[in-house]
Amino acid sequence: MYSLRGAEAPLFHGAACGGSDEGGYFGAKAPVFFIFYAALKRRSSTVLPAAGQTEAGISGLKPGFFYSLRGAEAPLFQGAACGGPDEGGHFGAKAPVFCTLYAALKRRSSMALPAACQILYVLSCANLPAMADVISSASIHEKHFLSDKVSQFTESVIREMTRRAMLYGAVNLAQGFPDFSAPAEIKAAARAAIDGDVNQYAITWGAKNLRNAIARQMGVWQGIAVDPEKEITVCCGSTEAMISTLLAVCNAGDEVVIFEPFYENYGPDSVLSGARPRFVKLRPPASENGEWTFDEKELRAAFDKHTKAIILNTPNNPTGKVFTRAELELIRDLCIEFDVLAITDEIYEHILYDGTEHISMASLEGMRERTVTINGMSKTYSVTGWRVGWAVAPEKITNAIRKVHDFLTVGAPAPLQEAGAAALGLPAEYYAKLAEGYRVRRDHLMPALESAGFKCFRPRGAYYVMTDISGFGFEDDVEFTKYLVKEIGVAAVPGSSFYRDARDGARQVRFAFCKKLETLDAAAEKLGKLRAR
Repeated sequence: MYSLRGAEAPLFHGAACGGSDEGGYFGAKAPVFFIFYAALKRRSSTVLPAAGQTEAGISGLKPGFFYSLRGAEAPLFQGAACGGPDEGGHFGAKAPVFCTLYAALKRRSSMALPAACQILYVLSCANLPAMADVISSASIHEKHFLSDKVSQFTESVIREMTRRAMLYGAVNLAQGFPDFSAPAEIKAAARAAIDGDVNQYAITWGAKNLRNAIARQMGVWQGIAVDPEKEITVCCGSTEAMISTLLAVCNAGDEVVIFEPFYENYGPDSVLSGARPRFVKLRPPASENGEWTFDEKELRAAFDKHTKAIILNTPNNPTGKVFTRAELELIRDLCIEFDVLAITDEIYEHILYDGTEHISMASLEGMRERTVTINGMSKTYSVTGWRVGWAVAPEKITNAIRKVHDFLTVGAPAPLQEAGAAALGLPAEYYAKLAEGYRVRRDHLMPALESAGFKCFRPRGAYYVMTDISGFGFEDDVEFTKYLVKEIGVAAVPGSSFYRDARDGARQVRFAFCKKLETLDAAAEKLGKLRAR
């Protein structure tokens, strides 16, 4: 029978259910009904009876009927026509139970499920047994100890590749942290703060000196006036700023638009906040010096009345794309039309090449009151381990972010916040030198990659280069990166980790070039052992 998990999985009969595992999931051979029931049980606040609770009451019903989760009169498959879901994705009171279960799972899952009609057509010809023949009251566990949210994502692939690099002694071009020193002035400011006994809690939403510096520099760099007392929340890195923001603004059933390939935190962050991510593809450049682009119609189709926010990362990780003013204005117009928030990750704002310009979404007309701007110290000042970031938002949203932040982490490290205030006071020459230094590194690594057989997509910002590995003949990016780190001695990130569907990134790999030139040379020497197949 055709099921949502393959032709071999039975609907009701066949292999015994055997009960769920500790995450509330059933085995590969469990009947499809149990999969549906368990999924609904995990994702619903409704009080549902145990699947086997009505064993005695259904023995007289015709095959194909079951005491439903909504009452004895609702058929399982046949009976009243399904009629399609309402605008909330729900079916009517007399709809078959299958439709209700299917719709519930469809609303609450990011899995790609076939249309209900595809399954119902096949089931309509099936001779279904009574549920009493296959259900026992002991087959369903009523409790499990894991959140169903954690089943929807994996651990960080980027951090895993760093662990593999350490295991095999490989050159780490996977994770985006510099292997050179942070500016001496910043380190001196941190030491001075520690020596000056700035070692206790700062104000929960950020030390005043740092908030004042953030407000000052947003005015200088982007022309945005910010109230440091009411509109800034300092967090434990931009990563915490993002999850605090999503937890503060999202409700169950909301949707968040995300461009893909995407920084791997955005999808899990959306799930943890109760929202459903909606992905819009960025397509690789068609020519050597081309740009990553998106289809305007696809972007518009991702917006509807359920859309709460769009996450925009510019300059972008992993592609290096810097969104243009025209692209930002298109996104702005959709945000206004559909009453949507823009949550922008601008952590790479000072790392730009080839004359590109960073434009903050909040600076566009109509967006100041519907934008949360996220930034931090990690990338601009080469202190990824300090974990000092911030979110800038209108007062009402800031109040919500501050409450979430307070109960997540209390506050960012106090002495490092004082160092952050010093960092934001560095002269304009520092930022020009920063960008030029990374341009040199980019132009140092890319020829070595191309010589080794990679097709490179030239980044306009950030410090990563996405590549195409089609010429090497490996089955996919995961197999290739495992071979690369173990046998060649260079760690990179498989492109599939940046996509919802792994197949979309199966021919891509990301390299980080935020390294010393000698580190890049060591990687180039090792990559010389690669040969296209």
